[in-house]
Amino acid sequence: MIITELTMAILLFANTFSAVTQPPSAVTVKSPRTLEASVRDYFTKAPILSEIARCESQFRHFGKNGNIIRGITNIKDVGVMQINEEYHRDKAETLGMDIYSLDGNLEYAKYLFEKEGTRPWRSSAKCWNRELTKV
Repeated sequence: MIITELTMAILLFANTFSAVTQPPSAVTVKSPRTLEASVRDYFTKAPILSEIARCESQFRHFGKNGNIIRGITNIKDVGVMQINEEYHRDKAETLGMDIYSLDGNLEYAKYLFEKEGTRPWRSSAKCWNRELTKV
């Protein structure tokens, strides 16, 4: 009985701790497939952004360790849309967007796409631009 109560206390503590340490997000995601579906739903009017997310992050925002994923080529690229924090963090903050949260990363990507099209993700175009791969 004491072991059961101790186990329950540990589980409750762990759940409380993880709820506090996990980055806030209005999009509740339990698996990569769910995140993919959420990203595709979010970008219904601009499906190219979903393809960019697939190429840039394989629809991942956080790694297995719970930290935000960062770019392999450029460590300053963050999150599902690989927004470069050096170039975009200040503007995103000015707009009230947090590129480190899932929602803010998606929202800023949409803003960036409306302003610049796909240019910010040009380096991964061979992956998401099917027209380029036909050549």
